[in-house]
Amino acid sequence: MFTEKDIEQIHSKGITVDQVHAQIERLKNGMSYSKLLAAATVGRGIERFTEKEIQDYIQFYDNKRDNLSIVKFVPASGAATRMFKFLFQFLRTYNPEKETINEYIDRQNNDLVKTFFSNIESFPFYSEVVKKLKETVPNFDYFTCDETCSAFVKAMLDENALNYSFFPKGLLPFHKYQDQVVSAFREHLLESTLYASSKKTANLHFTVSKKHHNYFKSEFEKIKNDLTEKTGVTFKVSYSYQKEATETVALTSDNKVYRNEDNSILFRPAGHGALLENLNELDYDIIFIKNIDNITVEDKNVSISEYKKLLAGVLLNVQEKVFAYLNKLDKNDCDDEDYKIMALFLIHRLNVMVPSDFDEFSSEKKSAYLREKFNRPIRVCGMVKNEGQPGGGPFWVKAESGDVSLQIVEFAQINFSSKEQQGIVYKATHFNPTDLVCAVKNYKGEKFNLKEYVDHEAAFITMKTQNGTDVKALELPGLWNGSMAYWNSIFVEVPLETFNPVKTVNDLLKPAHQVEDNV
Repeated sequence: MFTEKDIEQIHSKGITVDQVHAQIERLKNGMSYSKLLAAATVGRGIERFTEKEIQDYIQFYDNKRDNLSIVKFVPASGAATRMFKFLFQFLRTYNPEKETINEYIDRQNNDLVKTFFSNIESFPFYSEVVKKLKETVPNFDYFTCDETCSAFVKAMLDENALNYSFFPKGLLPFHKYQDQVVSAFREHLLESTLYASSKKTANLHFTVSKKHHNYFKSEFEKIKNDLTEKTGVTFKVSYSYQKEATETVALTSDNKVYRNEDNSILFRPAGHGALLENLNELDYDIIFIKNIDNITVEDKNVSISEYKKLLAGVLLNVQEKVFAYLNKLDKNDCDDEDYKIMALFLIHRLNVMVPSDFDEFSSEKKSAYLREKFNRPIRVCGMVKNEGQPGGGPFWVKAESGDVSLQIVEFAQINFSSKEQQGIVYKATHFNPTDLVCAVKNYKGEKFNLKEYVDHEAAFITMKTQNGTDVKALELPGLWNGSMAYWNSIFVEVPLETFNPVKTVNDLLKPAHQVEDNV
């Protein structure tokens, strides 16, 4: 039962009491797992192209891009705290009076700390941290090696110093060139000129948290003129926040609604699936989606960006055919041969399992079926070969309705207690690097309402800790998982070099994030 104050709080977030009750029931009843039929592999759900085909698709996209409205959509909200998790632990558990740092590393068997300190001068922020230490710490130049290392981490993370963990990943020092240190935000702007610009204009949309918005705007004002001078491209940058109405309740272990100290209901961010609302507000022909931390230094980005153009070329090629078929269906002049060609296109290019008795449908039923299947948003997703990388991947999935489709499935959606499901996962050859190109308008130029293509059963339930209390948290269907379940999906193999995320600060030491002259 909710009090009047509760109801007022619920309505103030733009949601209804019935929606909150539905969230509570979902949390109580548990999530429904995806039913995997098989892993998608090359030739069975994943397309692999020859070098000539790749170049043809790139050329196809380049020939059309100046006649398209294009945007690059970058999820960039959230603080970078998890990047520094092992360093926070180091500060909590290292006692310089009792042991040296090497003794600490041996005792903890901590390779992350060892790697960090062994390569400390290779981090892009090294000079900035040392400068801060020299300004604020008396006698810093006389510190021992251990004292220097400990003070270095404190200066990085202390809220009264550089406070790196407060900032989002997008605004941290990410790459170091000879003359400057730059952020991931800046690198995304520069990268967009390679594939996501049209008529010398690049549109980018960043989803940010409200507390970081002004920092992004300030950074953009500092760098935009230099970037335009460097590239000849004008940048138009927009921002949005995760909508409050997408936040969800959490339950305690005894299925009670978790409340804050003031007895108000705790509403939590509902994962990246909440960003479907933000994506749905963008009105462009083509939308590239790429995470903020998946970016490389300039010299490596040129070749990687060619694969973005490959995905876009595949998308436009398929979309052109889909639109032609829909226009032909509208004219009602299709014969049996036309229907057969369209059905084969559904099967072999859009990965749709057409009913076995399709040939026996009446003309009216065939037209209705084909129109419904063709007239949907389209996404082309890069897929990378498994090389020990964690994360979700491409699978053939059977829905409750019996429909079979190609989906990106997160591990949290898989019932690993089932040996059959586990076996399918272990046979997977590729994983999802979150590398998408999307078409969100129909053949009449009207924007789809993306909220109509969500599998609401694909929500996640995760265990979190809130002020020391274990809670069950509800996450909306993932942006590229259940939120795009009813899109037409094409998966294309792309090389591992296109996937360069920064999950811990040590990932900045990898070749993709190091300028060779600096190493």
